[in-house]
Amino acid sequence: MSFFNALIPAFNGAAPEGDVIPTRRPQYHVAENDAGYSLTVNLPGVAKDGLEVTDENGELRITGKRALPLPDNVAVLHRESSDALFELVLTHDNTIDSEKIDAELKDGVLHLTLAKAESAKPRKISIS
Repeated sequence: MSFFNALIPAFNGAAPEGDVIPTRRPQYHVAENDAGYSLTVNLPGVAKDGLEVTDENGELRITGKRALPLPDNVAVLHRESSDALFELVLTHDNTIDSEKIDAELKDGVLHLTLAKAESAKPRKISIS
């Protein structure tokens, strides 16, 4: 079974109600190799201190907030980007080892290396 058996979209296009801040699902790419998975998530404008990655109960959750600080004397006339929250939630059937997740954020791109759990790796069975 694939690592990502379901994607839970954090943003379904619905209009926010009341004071709820809209959440966006960032673009991402997943690749698999024998040792595990490589996950690349585009998070433009998100700093390390505005980012959180958790893996709990078969759910990998990446949340972040983009913050574009502007000088006090600047009046924004038009802006195509927003300070919206980012959220990506991917479920899995506990096929990754949470203790061996490596994460690196560089130039607005988050790279995660997710090692497969030993129970998820294929094994050769000897015949006697």
